[in-house]
Amino acid sequence: MPGARGPVPVPLTTNSSQPRDLTKEILTKLETKPKLETSQDFQDVSQAEIKAALDRLASRQMIEYQASDSEKVVLTAEGQTICEQGSHEYKVWDAVKRKRSIKIKDLPNEVGTDSAKIGQGNAFKLKWIKKDGDALVPVASEVQDKTRETLQLIEQTQSIGDAATLKEFLKRKLATTSKVITYTVQKGPKFATEMPVEVTDLTADMLASGAWQTANFKPYNFKALGANQNAGALHPLNKVRSEFRQIFFNMGFVEMPTSRYVESGFWNFDALFVGQQHPAREQQDTFFISDPPLADKPRPDPIADAAMDIMEAPSKRLFAPADAPSSTTTIPQTDDTRDYEQYWQNIRTVHESGAFGSIGYRYPWSPQETLRLVLRTHTTAISTWCLHRLAQNPRPARYFSIDRVFRNESVDATHLAEFHQIEGVIADFGLTLGGLMRFLEDFFANLGITGLRFKPAYNPYTEPSMEVFGYHKGLGRWVEIGNSGMFRPEMLRPMGLPEDLRVYGFGLSLERPTMIKYGVSNIRDLVGHKVDLGFIETNAAVRLEKD
Repeated sequence: MPGARGPVPVPLTTNSSQPRDLTKEILTKLETKPKLETSQDFQDVSQAEIKAALDRLASRQMIEYQASDSEKVVLTAEGQTICEQGSHEYKVWDAVKRKRSIKIKDLPNEVGTDSAKIGQGNAFKLKWIKKDGDALVPVASEVQDKTRETLQLIEQTQSIGDAATLKEFLKRKLATTSKVITYTVQKGPKFATEMPVEVTDLTADMLASGAWQTANFKPYNFKALGANQNAGALHPLNKVRSEFRQIFFNMGFVEMPTSRYVESGFWNFDALFVGQQHPAREQQDTFFISDPPLADKPRPDPIADAAMDIMEAPSKRLFAPADAPSSTTTIPQTDDTRDYEQYWQNIRTVHESGAFGSIGYRYPWSPQETLRLVLRTHTTAISTWCLHRLAQNPRPARYFSIDRVFRNESVDATHLAEFHQIEGVIADFGLTLGGLMRFLEDFFANLGITGLRFKPAYNPYTEPSMEVFGYHKGLGRWVEIGNSGMFRPEMLRPMGLPEDLRVYGFGLSLERPTMIKYGVSNIRDLVGHKVDLGFIETNAAVRLEKD
């Protein structure tokens, strides 16, 4: 049997046992008059219920309706009391006139506390009464209670023409205003006093019998909203991160494994030529791990090496010699020929006494200090590990990573103690600083950020170094969006990399470009417990190269 949509009523809750068919009532009334005004014809029905019934009929083209809204004035309980008994000032005048004189202290007993408190002052202003010693005496022999008359008029018309009087009544809480939606209803092209049955399904039986030719099919409602799917939503940071990754891949970069949030001081500081007395290694800037207290000395990491082999496999196959055996399933393995003990000694030497053309820091280097565990302060620790791995087979390479880092910083509109860093490394022969600046301009052009500014800076492991700034329209100022430079020989040469192989390094924030793109002026509105989930669910898909 084909599905059908029949004359299902819109029931209302009534005192009687029979449900009220509101749609039937609308059709019956509309048959006898050309138009209906719901505010007059259905005063006892709520706006939501009348709207549901009208929509049912309008979807079948049985009626047409237009909505209009207006503001009505409604009396409060106190205003209703004044309508019935008179205003506070009238009660005071009436009592004083009847008694000819009333002591002020006795007035509450005559008219009530509220009327005595409010009405006495108003009666003085209107010059209905005056003070005679400690008593009140009448001044006017006859008065007009305009407050009561105005409220009675409001009760009848639910409106008031004088804005000043309305403001006074609202202030005295004698009346309130409310929005009223009125629907003007008239007959539609398919008007009838009974709702017809509409067929919702076209079946094989209807096609075979020909019943479909005379069937009354329910029309499609293309304006109907779909059901809320309660689907998940990507955070803006994840959207921007995906765009960054795609840009890196398009520019020939290989992603680095970044699963180690906890690093030793060796990889996080010493291997980067950061001295052990550097302020960045103080507790006010870095989160140190207390248990376990120390890490192992540098040693092979099979898990990270296996992950790196997987990530580098496509590029190795792409640039493999023509006579090399091809394989799409076997992942090329890198033989680990690194001498970790020699690397350890090289780092110690370059810090203590200098090496590779550097005089070093010339201080007693502490093995215990370098083995302290920290929450990594930058993903450059991962880049260092990858460059040391690259020293086994020195060649041009491009690496990147996007992951969390941790700094013991004060939280403000543009800083958090935990944030995401975009790290990039380019190793090649004959690199120059101008090439780095041009690369960063091309890189950020893919994000739709142009007109970069570069500021000379100091980093222990890059020389020369530059800070990168982009203009934030929301904050109305230039905001630092990254740091960059060329890695120092004191960092590269101890790994075993050749002298003529130079390396760009750049670390870029993920949060700040996201703030610029989405117009967020406070980073705490983007990350943390203050984030508006509605913003997460409704923010647009990101196209970094588009405005």
